[in-house]
Amino acid sequence: MRELFLEIWTSVRRNKLRTALTGFSVAWGIFMLVILLGSGNGLKNGVNDNFGDYATNSLDLYGGRTSKPYAGYQKNRRIQLRVNDIKILEREFPEIDEVVAQDWYSSKRATYGNEFTTVWISGMMPATARMEGIKLSAGRFIDDNDLRYYRKVVVIDEMMNRLFFKGESPLGKQVKIGSSQFTVIGVKEGDAERNNSSCCIPLTTAQLLYEQNNPEVSNIMLTVKDMKTTEDLEAFEKRLRRRLAVEHQFDPEDESAIWVDNTMERYKSFQMIFWGINLFVWIIGLGTLLAGVVGVSNIMLVTVTERTPEFGIRKALGAKPASIIRLILTESVCITASFGYMGMVLGIAVMEVVNLALTQGGESDGPSIFLNPTLDLRVVVSATIVLVVAGLIAGYIPAYRAARLKTIDALRYNK
Repeated sequence: MRELFLEIWTSVRRNKLRTALTGFSVAWGIFMLVILLGSGNGLKNGVNDNFGDYATNSLDLYGGRTSKPYAGYQKNRRIQLRVNDIKILEREFPEIDEVVAQDWYSSKRATYGNEFTTVWISGMMPATARMEGIKLSAGRFIDDNDLRYYRKVVVIDEMMNRLFFKGESPLGKQVKIGSSQFTVIGVKEGDAERNNSSCCIPLTTAQLLYEQNNPEVSNIMLTVKDMKTTEDLEAFEKRLRRRLAVEHQFDPEDESAIWVDNTMERYKSFQMIFWGINLFVWIIGLGTLLAGVVGVSNIMLVTVTERTPEFGIRKALGAKPASIIRLILTESVCITASFGYMGMVLGIAVMEVVNLALTQGGESDGPSIFLNPTLDLRVVVSATIVLVVAGLIAGYIPAYRAARLKTIDALRYNK
């Protein structure tokens, strides 16, 4: 094996410039493949980060306005979801895993000591934290007892925490929101530099204080199970709309009466888009790499032509065609792999620098577009396999040609 690599090294040294130029095309091809894959990965990570820990098997229901007259009612009638709808959904739809209601209230003045700010209030239920992926940096979220006993407790965000408590523990402290006092039980994770602030209180407490126990809510969120296909989701949405149409007296075919925001379908659509992007990237990258492979194949054909008398002598001394094929293929793989690794390492380094720049740039309040464009181990392994296969392909035709040379023709070549 040592003698084999010495022969390859000698052959490469005789044609330094030609080998370097050909190797550059391979390095450029794998470099572009890594850059494209990393960029596609960055876009995918950015979109997935926007979902965060939000339940991807969820649907949000919002009340709308009717677009058709129905059962004596005029069109353009306001449809408002109610807390009672939760019981109906839980009882009549076995596909539903969890269901919660949520209500938003206009901004109110929040004060603590001499500090004050304006906050949005959201009435929530305990399961909302799991479904929306709400994380806490301190304390706990709203629980069933808070809901049952109409407790005046609040989960504040990082902005309120920093403004009001300035590094002290907020848990157990009393803050005034509107005209009511609330006990802080938790702090939501999030950006403390946002322009607006929000807090969560039990839905029952919110309805009692701000709606005089009005059962209407802003939206209902539910998670589903055993939904494998788009057809299953469509059939479920149709049954859901039909049942709510009976409860709220609107046409079951009137999609404007109840708006359904299907996170599960949106998530699947994004995954299909990125699958297509990855396929496109691989096609473009492999096409670029193929140009380098053709160059390596050409240089190996020239090498075979120049070394034809040498191969004739080898055969005359008893060398088998397999040994010549092994020599050519090994040289082709070595050239392709060595230059390819240079391009791959450079591409990975560029992606790491981009990731470092994005990380040091800090987080923004808006949605993520490009995040962590680095490559995982599977992509690196795939690129390595591509390099080896490319080297074998590049060397196959020259090796086959060298193996078929007749000894007498090889010895007479150029003589």
